[in-house]
Amino acid sequence: AVDIPCSAYSDRFSGSSPRIEWKFQKGSSLVLFYYGGELTEPYRNRVQFSRTSIHFESVTREDSGKYICEVVVGDGSHIAKSEVTLTVQGEHTAPLAPPGGPLAPP
Repeated sequence: AVDIPCSAYSDRFSGSSPRIEWKFQKGSSLVLFYYGGELTEPYRNRVQFSRTSIHFESVTREDSGKYICEVVVGDGSHIAKSEVTLTVQGEHTAPLAPPGGPLAPP
């Protein structure tokens, strides 16, 4: 599991009903995946959102890239932004027991 913080959000925004947007950038491609209070596909079933972070239950190499959190207040005249680069080194797999069960000590 991976938590990516939105350090742009702080308690000073709590009374102003800020709009929070999350974007994912990989190379020249930029995907808006949390906007208007909704997660977009393909993130809807993979990510849990809170004001201060997003949570992936599991990640793959395809999830490697830059995650950008923007907190927009009022008419957009004030924007706070934070970025986190996620690098997934390899796929997580459960260890397999050899045929016939676990190895017994000699």
